[in-house]
Amino acid sequence: MQTNLADFIKDTPEGREADAILRTCVHCGFCLSTCPTYLLLGDELDSPRGRIYLVKQVLEGNPATEKTQLHLDRCLTCRACETTCPSGVKYGHLVDIGRAVVERQVGRKGFDSVQRTALRKMLPSPAFTPLLKLGQAFRGLVPAKFREAIPPAQAATPWPEARHGRKMLVLDGCVQPAMAPNINAALARVLDRLGISLVRPQGGGCCGAVSYHLHDQEGGLDYARRNIDAWWRYLQQGYEAVIVTASGCGASVKDYGHLLRNDAAYAEKAAKVSSLMRDPAEVLLAENQRLAALLVLENAPANLQKRRVAFHSPCTLQHALKISGPVEQILRLAGFELTPVPDAHLCCGSAGTYSMLQPELSKQLLRNKVTALESGGPEMVVTANIGCLVHIQSGTGIPVRHWVEALDRALEDPRVRTGEAAFIDEIA
Repeated sequence: MQTNLADFIKDTPEGREADAILRTCVHCGFCLSTCPTYLLLGDELDSPRGRIYLVKQVLEGNPATEKTQLHLDRCLTCRACETTCPSGVKYGHLVDIGRAVVERQVGRKGFDSVQRTALRKMLPSPAFTPLLKLGQAFRGLVPAKFREAIPPAQAATPWPEARHGRKMLVLDGCVQPAMAPNINAALARVLDRLGISLVRPQGGGCCGAVSYHLHDQEGGLDYARRNIDAWWRYLQQGYEAVIVTASGCGASVKDYGHLLRNDAAYAEKAAKVSSLMRDPAEVLLAENQRLAALLVLENAPANLQKRRVAFHSPCTLQHALKISGPVEQILRLAGFELTPVPDAHLCCGSAGTYSMLQPELSKQLLRNKVTALESGGPEMVVTANIGCLVHIQSGTGIPVRHWVEALDRALEDPRVRTGEAAFIDEIA
């Protein structure tokens, strides 16, 4: 694609990056077939190719309009188009650049502005936890259309002490500890059985994605810097990785090196952190032999061996982190039977704050996703991202859990626990 960027951006880091991405696109249209919003709306401007043209026009000096903003707002940033694209167009980075420029030119008005500001301020804030608990306490009194957005209260479960020589950090984040405090604890227990201690660092917090994608990119980068500062001393002590159990946050942390590449004070550290970021599936797959020893089938509980589960692979896992297959492999190793999920590459409609900002489109995508997940008759749905978990649970009566919680339950059987030391010693 030929480009002629306007003077206001062409010699900036963002302009040079956008120009390189735009020139990669060859107009093939393969992306249309995997774009959730194009499949729903049938409008080329609600496809990746159409949005690329819109961004190109704005960067070449054509004034952005509210219509431009609308089509960019409708994008889920699911990045399924990146998986499909034969030319390797980095659409996610391009749309971030385009949205920032359009935001400066068009701005926000009325309720739209208030809503986005409230989400940006509230979700990463320490005040989110008490507000959620208040909502959960009065959940039964909340109107039905709002009740589904409030997950039932979940009690925290035990976290093993850091007793092993091998240690890894975990991102506690902002929303997940309040909504589902058992997820990170479940991973800590699984890793503890494998001889790895999972440690919650002092400091840090939100990964920065909420602010970054709600038109406060500098605020999002500040969250990234805060996490890097909090983690750095642990990494210097030999901690092996930073594990992120929410794939949406994991995609953000994996991008720290790119986002802070022009920050002289943080570029090197950010690149290091990104290189050490791991999804739980990556860590557990690397420990496959030890995990297999703990999950010898004759020792796995019979009811879990036969349990049918549907795995929803979040967009951030399969399209942003490019991780496809390891979770399914681990679940099968644990004795679960995975049911088929048609169109597994399509978004569930959660997409961070998308379900709140684009509720109609989000609900259509949710209905389609629940139909696909339920089609194989599973007893449980498992996923890898807190946003997807809460969103999908709002649309189905089938229990929805993080897949690490399911694995933790499979390892809880007394027969497995009794033999775990011997099994590990055998293969060490």
